[in-house]
Amino acid sequence: MNDTIDNQLKNIQTKLQQMLKQYRLVVKENEQLKKQLAENSLQATTKQQQVQALQQQVDILKMGTAAFDSKDKAALEKKIDLYIKEIDRCLLMLNI
Repeated sequence: MNDTIDNQLKNIQTKLQQMLKQYRLVVKENEQLKKQLAENSLQATTKQQQVQALQQQVDILKMGTAAFDSKDKAALEKKIDLYIKEIDRCLLMLNI
């Protein structure tokens, strides 16, 4: 009877050791996956910023190469003139 109990205890101990090994492997894999996720998130953020910068460049190029008709061109010139007048006014106020 003692032999049976000893065998059962040895089996339980062996299984427990196997489970501990598996647990350690899973914990190690989990840590690696977390690191990989953090790296991938950083790369995704970087790529998203690059995409936004490129989209801004595309928008600027489109505006620069767009053919304005005379009406749109005149409206744009008026806006620019207003901005310049406002800047000049602000500069005069700063000099006073």
